Amino acid sequence: MKIQIKRVYEAPEPTDGYRILIDRLWPRGLTKDSAAVDEWVRDASPSTELRRWFGHEPERWAEFKRRYLDELHHEPAAAALERLRKAAARQRVTLLYGAKDEAHNNAVVLLELLREH
Repeated sequence: MKIQIKRVYEAPEPTDGYRILIDRLWPRGLTKDSAAVDEWVRDASPSTELRRWFGHEPERWAEFKRRYLDELHHEPAAAALERLRKAAARQRVTLLYGAKDEAHNNAVVLLELLREH
């Protein structure tokens, strides 16, 4: 499985392969052309409630990760996760996220989960 994560604000590169945005909200200040997103899979992102609760506070990371993994086992997130798995099985995939914190965001959780299976 060829899969990686990258901030959507970084310049697209040919080695990115198929670029999938996995945030619920469109990234501020980016046009669709400049983001070079091939697909936007909103349902793979944390719920609005969970995202707001987390607020990108590192001390909440462990609990955020637990709750997010739980959400990924229920619809519509489970179907979105399967969609990501299938895409990564066919081609190189880059999961795009907008968060500034590169260590504590939903893409980190998804990458870990997808690589486990």
